[in-house]
Formats: sequence, C-alpha cells, structure tokens
Amino acid sequence: MNSKITELLTKNIKKDPYNIKVGSTVTVTVRIKEGAKERNQKYEGVVIQLNGKGLNKTFTVRRVFQGVGVERVFFIHSPKIEKVELVKHGKSRRAKLYYLRDRTGKATKLKEQLNVAEGERVLQKETIPEEGKLVEVSS
Repeated sequence: MNSKITELLTKNIKKDPYNIKVGSTVTVTVRIKEGAKERNQKYEGVVIQLNGKGLNKTFTVRRVFQGVGVERVFFIHSPKIEKVELVKHGKSRRAKLYYLRDRTGKATKLKEQLNVAEGERVLQKETIPEEGKLVEVSS
C-alpha cells in the first residue's frame, strides 16, 4: 500500500481495543453533538455480532427499549466512542446471535461466564433450587 494510506490507518487505529465478545453485555459511551454542544450518551445492551477487521471492525449492540428491540452498529476504532465498559460475559456458542431478535422476556437472557484468571478457566453460575444460592460449578 501507499505509505500515506498506511500512515492514516495506523494513526486512527486504537492501541488497545476493547475486550468484547459475542454475548457480552456492554455499556458504550458515545460522544453526541447537538448543535454547538457535545455530550456523552450511554448505550447498554448485548453484543450480537462482531464484523470486519482492521479499521473497519464493527460490533452490533442490541437492547430492548420500551418493548421495542433496538440495534446499533459501532465502529471499534471510531473517535466518537469514549469507552466501552464490560458489564458481564455471556456464554455463547455462536458467532452471530440473531436468534435473540425473535425472543422476548427472559428467553433473551444468556448464561453468565465468570473468568477466574484471564483466559485460564471459566466458571458458570448455577442455582441450586432447594437452597436458592449461587454456586460456582466447574466443567
């Protein structure tokens, strides 16, 4: 590639991309410009897909607002994104969670993954019906 193009690409790529996966619940803080004012708006939902690579990498966040499902696509390297906070990791065995569009209520919930150490062992929370307590069960 041309040296000027590669210089522009490397200038706009964020050094530390967010640690998000499909199924994660995230809060995205976006900078919004209204007239002459700028403010930050939070958008919380489940990541249903990751797409692309490099500077064009995107992720889609879905949430339900007033009974209507709303999806929004964000560029990972966009300067409009202030930060992405990870609320929890959801257990997912698929790359795209489009089936969540057809579900409503508790059917849209994903099981939560707890990371004991970064990338080493993943534990799941399970409820014992008799006691009603949360226990960590290793697989």
